[in-house]
Amino acid sequence: MTKKKSLSTSYIIPIEQVARQIYLIHDQKVMFDFDLAELYNVPTKRLNEQVSRNLARFPNDFMFQLTPKEFTNLKSQIATSSWGGRRTPPRVFTEQGVAMLSSVLKSGRAVQMNILIIRAFVKLREMLASHKDLAERMEKIEASQKSHASVIELLAQEIDQMKELPPEPEKMRIGFSPSQKP
Repeated sequence: MTKKKSLSTSYIIPIEQVARQIYLIHDQKVMFDFDLAELYNVPTKRLNEQVSRNLARFPNDFMFQLTPKEFTNLKSQIATSSWGGRRTPPRVFTEQGVAMLSSVLKSGRAVQMNILIIRAFVKLREMLASHKDLAERMEKIEASQKSHASVIELLAQEIDQMKELPPEPEKMRIGFSPSQKP
């Protein structure tokens, strides 16, 4: 009997690292094709080839391409040289689009990375749902954002500020305790 190798232990990437690659564009939480390609350990060109071959699986609410103006803004933010690098606007994938990628990318790493990425989206959603006031502040921050800055980084800063608050004092217990002497 052969032992089945566990893929989940082969690719250890902190979920927070993945969560930092989720951005808010067009009021949707998305990931760039180049970030996904890096996680899947494939060239961006190959990831996009597979998507192009399976476009019917990626409707606009799963994946869309940035406009030329958005792409120009992105290039200026990441300092891409004019003579090299990417010449076409990147594709961005929503949570559903990332899930669909697992059907077109067949490698074990792609499957494990999809699971990790979906967990990052879910963790973000749970975090926002459990902290209503934080969610309201995040909505205000997202509405005021004009660039494609990472929403996750802003969220991490808010959480760090919350951690700096002094801990609640320990509450006095009421009632009899066996360790107390009468």
